[in-house]
Amino acid sequence: MYRAKRAASLKAKRRVGKYELGRTIGEGTFAKVRIAKNMENGDHVAIKILDKAKVHKNKLAEQIRREICTMKLIHHPNVVRLYEVMGSKTRIYIVLEFVMGGELHDIIATSGRLKEEEARTYFQQLINAVDYCHSRGVYHRDLKLENLLLDVAGNLKISDFGLSALSDQVKNDGLLHTTCGTPNYVAPEVIDDKGYDGALADLWSCGVILFVLLAGCLPFEDDNIASLYKKISEAQFTCPSWFSAGAKRLINRILDPNPSTRITIPQVQKDPWFKKGYKQPVFDKIFQASLDDVDAAFGDSEEHHVIEEIDGQPASMNAFELISMNKGLNLDNFFESDKKYKRETRFTSQCPPKEIINRIEEAAKPLGFDVQKKNYKMLLENPTAGRKGNLNVETEVFQVAPSLHVVELKKAKGDTLEFQNFYKTLSTELKDVVWACDDEIEDRSSSP
Repeated sequence: MYRAKRAASLKAKRRVGKYELGRTIGEGTFAKVRIAKNMENGDHVAIKILDKAKVHKNKLAEQIRREICTMKLIHHPNVVRLYEVMGSKTRIYIVLEFVMGGELHDIIATSGRLKEEEARTYFQQLINAVDYCHSRGVYHRDLKLENLLLDVAGNLKISDFGLSALSDQVKNDGLLHTTCGTPNYVAPEVIDDKGYDGALADLWSCGVILFVLLAGCLPFEDDNIASLYKKISEAQFTCPSWFSAGAKRLINRILDPNPSTRITIPQVQKDPWFKKGYKQPVFDKIFQASLDDVDAAFGDSEEHHVIEEIDGQPASMNAFELISMNKGLNLDNFFESDKKYKRETRFTSQCPPKEIINRIEEAAKPLGFDVQKKNYKMLLENPTAGRKGNLNVETEVFQVAPSLHVVELKKAKGDTLEFQNFYKTLSTELKDVVWACDDEIEDRSSSP
């Protein structure tokens, strides 16, 4: 038992940019959600991690990107905030507000129905948030009790708004055409698959939620899916006797199977039962949204990729990457037969990674290079143009073993011969840092 606890306590911590990842709190087909800590201010967030390969394989990249861009513009006290988006070579990280009060579903499951005043307060917050998002062209299409969270103050927060159900663009008829959502909460026109108004479909789901809050059970239930859809299409439900007259009247107007005669959200907001004890939502200070991080997250430029680390160490180099250093197996040698014109080189060092980075910076600056650092990656830029423009050199430190690192230098721009001359000068300045240079690495890796 002690050993197991000890092993768990020594488990490596993973960092993505400024966030330290914690336990997984949710998992789906394309993503998982993990708690994370912002190491700069100590705040906790939830990070939704999407696999880029799966996203591209299912041709969802543009849909997800569009939804994220829209969500970045939504800033409502009753909608889970989307703070920023980061990308690496293989993943997209969506940083969200972490809501600590649990699901509204859990309260109903353990305590049963709510008092009318409490149910009305949650419903008011729900309608206000949904209306706000609709005004910005965002339709949830999977509103249900499980997607309604509570913060520590007991305020409702809609989660996965615009992300749980990926919407197609509205068609020429002004309607949505993708059937989605949870069967017990879905509107009849969505089931009919003839096109539907996203706002009216969301409102139907809000009506189902209000019924559950007041009754402690769903209005439409059946083990047979065909029978369930028949009940929904014909609005076969009965309000319990303890519902007030005002609540019954409003629910019957919302759960109208005909969307053309169904009440609208503006009409709900004028309803006497809804307006009782109503409080306007309190917004934070003016929020300025930027979409620059979205472009960077979905782009292919490694310059804008977030750094993924374990325990703050540099990226590790696996066996296949080490083997590729062998000049007999490295395919780059087919294209660069003359060593003096190679566009990249490397050396090994037994110095700590931070010392390596600092020493390269100290050696490069007197040579006229501007230095940009991001964890264990560097970009060295010479502002003075050479034969083929400005020489830019990308540098990265990889960990091979606890006390052994490989430093890779690549010419990003400029003349290859100038890059080689720069490296010779740099390596002279780093003679007490360099353990083995490029040729020695190849010789060692190819020796029996």
